[in-house]
Amino acid sequence: MRELHILREQKVSPALVAGVEEFRKKYPAGEEDRKRIIEPTMPFYGREILEMAVAGLLEGENLLLTGPKATGKNVLAENLAWIFGRPSYNVSFHVNTGSAELVGTDTFRNNQVELRKGSVCLCAEQGGFGILDEINMAKNEAVSVLHAALDDRRYMDIPGYDRIHLHDAARFIATMNHGYAGTRELNEALVSRFMVIDMPKQTEQTLRKILETNFPDTKPGVLEQFTGVFLDLQEKAENGEISTKALDLRGMIAALGAIRCGLGPAAAMRMGIVNKCFDSFERDIVNDVVTLRIPEEWTTRDVFS
Repeated sequence: MRELHILREQKVSPALVAGVEEFRKKYPAGEEDRKRIIEPTMPFYGREILEMAVAGLLEGENLLLTGPKATGKNVLAENLAWIFGRPSYNVSFHVNTGSAELVGTDTFRNNQVELRKGSVCLCAEQGGFGILDEINMAKNEAVSVLHAALDDRRYMDIPGYDRIHLHDAARFIATMNHGYAGTRELNEALVSRFMVIDMPKQTEQTLRKILETNFPDTKPGVLEQFTGVFLDLQEKAENGEISTKALDLRGMIAALGAIRCGLGPAAAMRMGIVNKCFDSFERDIVNDVVTLRIPEEWTTRDVFS
């Protein structure tokens, strides 16, 4: 089974792998669910984190993934939904996200008022995995809905409509970054409804594995330079020399994709990494880091076979 290969490849505890297999047999996905079961674009690497996440979900807990930028929080959440074989429902919180987007809103159908269900409501009923992105941007109206959805009693009262009982397979996985504009601290009542995983920063080993998986056709030794750029930027961000804007793994992968298409490596790195810094002083620092490892004269042939 391809979904469980990620766990076995990283030597995740056999007892946990067996637990996932039992979960999938107990809660098989229906035909309508399959269109929401999406194979992630990249696997998550990190045995200890995978074991903690799988154990929590098997015990019926919800997860809160915290940590700095580019630690793979969303990648982990997507992988978990796929590994468990559950439909995923994504909610990206922002300052205007309200209860209507989560629970639903009134709509007129068949000459009567009905509830047009929102993401959290559908996830609860269908036994999906709800991915709550940037949960610390949720305003009070949305938080009140989450309190009910995440509670041990596993039901939601919707004013004017029937009580909704959560499917036994339903789980919620929230992510949050500290320090983003518009974010705030989560209150204790909300945090108590999660098991919390503090995501570690990327290591050279995990970065190499991610890039090799996405770009197996690179020339020997080349990925070490791109990995080095990311680690150098990560160190500078930790030391407060630059912001985390350039610390973008998606941007790194996009840059390598553009290089494979034929764009010069220097130009691709400017698009994917350097130009994400809008302050000229910071941009110069990032550009210097990139130039030290990715020479201006490099072409696609220097990177890919």
